[in-house]
Amino acid sequence: MGEWLVAVAVGLVQGLLEWVPVSSEGAVALVLTALEADPDVAAQFGLFLHAGTGIAATVYYRDVLADVLADLPEWRPGAAFEGETADLSFFGVATAVSVVVGFAGYLALAELVSAVTGGAFVAVIGGLLIATGILMRTAESRAREFRNTPSLVDAVLVGALQGVAVLPGVSRSGTTVSALLLRGHDGPASLQLSFVLSIPAAFGAGVLVVLDDGLPAIDPAGAALALAISAVVGYLTVDALTRLVERVAFWKVCLGFGTLAVVGGGLLVV
Repeated sequence: MGEWLVAVAVGLVQGLLEWVPVSSEGAVALVLTALEADPDVAAQFGLFLHAGTGIAATVYYRDVLADVLADLPEWRPGAAFEGETADLSFFGVATAVSVVVGFAGYLALAELVSAVTGGAFVAVIGGLLIATGILMRTAESRAREFRNTPSLVDAVLVGALQGVAVLPGVSRSGTTVSALLLRGHDGPASLQLSFVLSIPAAFGAGVLVVLDDGLPAIDPAGAALALAISAVVGYLTVDALTRLVERVAFWKVCLGFGTLAVVGGGLLVV
């Protein structure tokens, strides 16, 4: 029964936090680490659960995806980032960049979790949350609303940041939305570009974990339950939480959670 409750808890955490600029992967890892799970297992399972919210985003943004794919016959290399095909080019380039950077980050993650354990792992996640909060605060203060279509620079930058977000504590939505705001996109456009871009990354993260190490020390039935809960909760909350992000300064949440994690992790180390 204990494992089932843990599965429900982490599924809820992933489904709720994926859409806000707080690292859902880091939160899942913190929950599992607090329950004395091995840091490697916590990090791997946090990545795996992204597949659940990937399902939610696919269903929620199905019309957007259909429109983007409908532009494929009109795509031309010489005008890739012009007109209606700009979004298609953005998603393609950004996904390719995030695959390369994300794989390198995944290898770095394996080194990280083998080098730190327990409180140190929690403190590292806290430090990354604080860094995300600072980036978001900077973006909020400098955001301008003047760019209508994404550029090649946007795609490379956002794709790289999404790849780095494979590390627990680095908020994928927080860093990518912040980058788009800094590049001059408005809030709603930044959120939609970021969330649609998350779909291939989410499925890729889940598949990579399963193909690499499977789900060590995680009961398959519990993993399936957590995945299903993250998908259902993610779908039910994406609309409300998207609107909420536009009104609430979530950089403060990142800083608060990060500070608590650093302090708490430091106490565990001592």
